[in-house]
Amino acid sequence: MNIAERYVPQDGHIALRFEGRKVDIRVSTVPTLYGESVVMRILDKSTMPLDLLSLGMTPSMQQLVDRLIEKPHGLVLVTGPTGSGKTTSLYAALNRLYDPRKKIITIEDPVEYELNGINQIPVNPKRGLTFASGLRSILRQDPDIIFVGEIRDGETADIAIRSALTGHLIFSTIHTNDAVSSIGRLIDMGVEPYLVASVLEGALAQRLGRRICENCKKQVPLSDDLSHRLNTEERAMFSNGMWIGEGCEKCNNSGSKGRVGFFELVVVNAALRAAISDNRSAADLTACLSQSHITMRQDAFAKAAAGITTIGEVLRATQDTDIDY
Repeated sequence: MNIAERYVPQDGHIALRFEGRKVDIRVSTVPTLYGESVVMRILDKSTMPLDLLSLGMTPSMQQLVDRLIEKPHGLVLVTGPTGSGKTTSLYAALNRLYDPRKKIITIEDPVEYELNGINQIPVNPKRGLTFASGLRSILRQDPDIIFVGEIRDGETADIAIRSALTGHLIFSTIHTNDAVSSIGRLIDMGVEPYLVASVLEGALAQRLGRRICENCKKQVPLSDDLSHRLNTEERAMFSNGMWIGEGCEKCNNSGSKGRVGFFELVVVNAALRAAISDNRSAADLTACLSQSHITMRQDAFAKAAAGITTIGEVLRATQDTDIDY
């Protein structure tokens, strides 16, 4: 970054040591009418969970994810908005798959954390190293597993799909509201539906919510203003009350400490694969999901009922669905 330049957007990073550990700070600035707006993102590897259970996955969902990531080839997507923990989830998956006999290569923008034993490539558009060009070069490196930081355009999507077709296991992220929508997003980028159907193995959608402080959490009656935003089944989960954090010294009087993931996993079955190939609508694709499919909202409310997070966090992070009064 050029600290003397105040009239163009800039990105940069600061590397420092804090209490004996390495901390990276990503800095983004944009010019505004009354000075620069600055956002600083703190990346502390020592606090990053590198296993799926500590991210908030249930044991049953982790088993399904394990089956997905252990496939010999195919495409696995993680979807969600910026800052929803997509990269952290994929780092946890790569950490689980690490084997000195396997060659794992990532291309990222930027490389958020250094992973031992894994070849990580930072994108550098100024020098012509984009996701698409980098992915082409990676294929000549004889990789077993490839992590593409984000599928942003049709060219990257096409190369990723064809890489999966040639026997590689591809992990990547994409920006959609839910897991099923990632299928339509790939098709909108110009990938043929039959190619998506051939390689896509699963899609994981996620959001992050605040975790209730264990030191000061308590159960209180369900409030009326929250009750009317829940359907009948959801209200029944809080018949004994809802959990909140009162605030204490350990959580800096915020009532929350740390974050937890809310997840929705779509595993591509035969019916869904056929529907994708036929370029069916999102509603038709959703109808093909297994009977045991758990939506992100259901996963989040289960965590709220267990006292892990609050109803308010669930409603903030997930969209309100049709309410059955």
